[in-house]
Amino acid sequence: MEIKYLGHSAFEIETGGKKILIDPFLVCVPDYKPENIYDIFVTHAHGDHLGSAIEISQNSGAPITAVYELANYCAKKGAKTNDIGLGSWCEYSWGRAAAVPAFHSSSTPDGIYGGCPCGFIFEIEGKTIYHAGDTSLNSEMKMIGEIYQPDVAMLPIGGKYTMDIEHAVKAAGWLGASEIIPMHYNTFDAISVDISDFERQIREIGKMPLIMQIKA
Repeated sequence: MEIKYLGHSAFEIETGGKKILIDPFLVCVPDYKPENIYDIFVTHAHGDHLGSAIEISQNSGAPITAVYELANYCAKKGAKTNDIGLGSWCEYSWGRAAAVPAFHSSSTPDGIYGGCPCGFIFEIEGKTIYHAGDTSLNSEMKMIGEIYQPDVAMLPIGGKYTMDIEHAVKAAGWLGASEIIPMHYNTFDAISVDISDFERQIREIGKMPLIMQIKA
């Protein structure tokens, strides 16, 4: 399995030649070419997470997995979709995934309600990965740590719209994941952080910070 950071909250996970996209807002990687995409996951409807999901689905045939309201919106735009609710596992050719709670808002770029925001749990090649989406620190993360026991956690750290570094470090402790990947930071001035501060604080609680370089 290979995880590639595409900037902001966007990731590509490749397993067995199949690629999964999460929140494909691709302004940081203008040369990125979405090839061999099997599934697309969108945590909520804001433009910096929905990104190019609809266009990629239209071109590739890869379904967008999202909560019902957002999936319905994407389907009306011509995308293939897989609508889900929170909590239940969905099976895929490469593994399985579940949507879990996130505390944020969700509306499409044209102002339509996008349903509840979520994060995703992925089970791939014996590893459990948690992508938190946009969220505040919340007690549901204790449940996520207990029930899903993630090995890797992708957490927003930019503050203002999501958790900041201090709260992301607290979340990392609750989740129990050994490896923590920061996201949703330094894309815009409003979410600028000193990434070395995150790295130091994560190490202080005995976790491994994975500061991924953006690459197409």
